[in-house]
Amino acid sequence: MNIQNPQINLSRRGLLKFSAGAIGTGVLTAGLSSNLLAAEKKPVEDDITPDKALQELLDGNDRFVKAKRRNPNQTQSRLVEVAKGQKPFASILGCADSRVPSEIVFDQGLGDLFVCRIAGNIATTQQVGSLEFGSLVLGCKVIMVLGHERCGAVDAAIKGAQVPGQIGSLLAAIKPSVEKSKDESGDKLENACRANILAQVERLKSSPVLSDLIKAEKLKIVGGYYDLDTGKITVVG
Repeated sequence: MNIQNPQINLSRRGLLKFSAGAIGTGVLTAGLSSNLLAAEKKPVEDDITPDKALQELLDGNDRFVKAKRRNPNQTQSRLVEVAKGQKPFASILGCADSRVPSEIVFDQGLGDLFVCRIAGNIATTQQVGSLEFGSLVLGCKVIMVLGHERCGAVDAAIKGAQVPGQIGSLLAAIKPSVEKSKDESGDKLENACRANILAQVERLKSSPVLSDLIKAEKLKIVGGYYDLDTGKITVVG
């Protein structure tokens, strides 16, 4: 019995060491998991300014361009969190083009962006109403009208394409920008795309609801131009 006791004691000591190691590893793993989850979730700034909101968009796009996306606010916990209510920090009036998905190109997640998409990124009455809601009720601090390189809707408006159904209503809304930019030097399509972005920015600024928020320094409205080849977004105007 006395000979076996040391083995029993050793076994117990080994078991205690193993248990302690397992517990330590578990704590470490839990800590790492918490850190990872924290990295995936952006801090919420209730008092974020329009300038900071715009910079957040541009910083996210910079990460996208450099292939350093963080994919924030895309966890299951974020899904549960925003199911209770939303507080996006920015609105995007973008083209319906499948190559320009806002959450991806700005590296944002669930509940971050209030997005309206329509071919030619035009500010129709309904789009304006939606963006008024996004700013006045939900608290978005910046609206970006996001056009893009080689926009098919703008190109069709330049060419005066004969189109069926309601497609013509889109081209009619873009046509004034085509006329305004036609005498500019350089690429005709790019000039018209940029002119159209600026025209929609002015259309939004003419909204009494949005203009009041701008005057109160609670909102900024800007244009953005997306390069299909690089993914880079530059501020227009």
